[in-house]
Amino acid sequence: MTGFQDFAIDLAFPEGPVALADGSLLAVEIRGQCLTRLAADGSRSVVASLPGGPNGAAVGPDGAIYVCNNGGFEFDDVDAFGINIPVGSAAAYSGGSIQRVDPATGDVTTLYTEADGVALRGPNDLVFDDEGGFWFTDHGKSFHRQRDRVGVFYAKADGSFIREAIFPLENPNGIGLSPDGRTLYVAETYTCQLWAFDIAGPGEIAPHPNLFGHGGRFLYRPAGFRYFDSLAVEECGNICVGTIGEPGISVISPGGELVDFVSTPDLFTTNICFGGDDMRTAYITLSGTGRIAAMRWPRSGLRLNHSGW
Repeated sequence: MTGFQDFAIDLAFPEGPVALADGSLLAVEIRGQCLTRLAADGSRSVVASLPGGPNGAAVGPDGAIYVCNNGGFEFDDVDAFGINIPVGSAAAYSGGSIQRVDPATGDVTTLYTEADGVALRGPNDLVFDDEGGFWFTDHGKSFHRQRDRVGVFYAKADGSFIREAIFPLENPNGIGLSPDGRTLYVAETYTCQLWAFDIAGPGEIAPHPNLFGHGGRFLYRPAGFRYFDSLAVEECGNICVGTIGEPGISVISPGGELVDFVSTPDLFTTNICFGGDDMRTAYITLSGTGRIAAMRWPRSGLRLNHSGW
């Protein structure tokens, strides 16, 4: 496997890919409102129905699948580009949540809808640390003349604790941890900025002074018509960010230098994860055309905490 190959097609805006040890892939379908298992032989099955807008997904310390539910989008076909894209909050939107899915039964439990009175607006992406807790972004929701002001949260997998850890950010989307677990990376969509936050402990950051007050260290922003989406981290520490507009995967070093840009054929290239025995199979969500591509990656991806590998 070298260039792009379709791993799955005809999906309803796929996101949140999770590579499993048997060669299959979990992915949410945001428009399809479900969590789907995609086998290497091309077969597929719905693991759970997730009304609203299932977005990021990750395996937790108990083997369950944890899902950021953004509450739902309205979608529109853009015939000029042959893609389907989100265009605003769903008419039935009533808030966001963090959900737990039992992969054996498909049972869904809603763990969190708020944190100390702060309602979750549009949870987007999450990453588990080696303590068994998880960081997640709240991307917020966009309306006709207003957009939410949101941040990053930290929560425990058993539903016992949640706190807002970083505020404010501009539509935070992708989130990931450095290989040593000491740095949290967050990509903002509309500013197309990648930030690094030094971690002081579970759910705690050691803030750096900046003009925005959120305590992050600025890493990188590209030129051109690009927006950042979700991300994954390589074993060597590089950050791979799904990039919309001029589409592809932007690969950025921990020092803030552009290492590589892998072009993709879908304007809404939203996410990437790594799998395979050597963690060099990249699965890339081409959400606008409803596909997930697989390709041989030049470097190994980072094995995630509690991934089952």
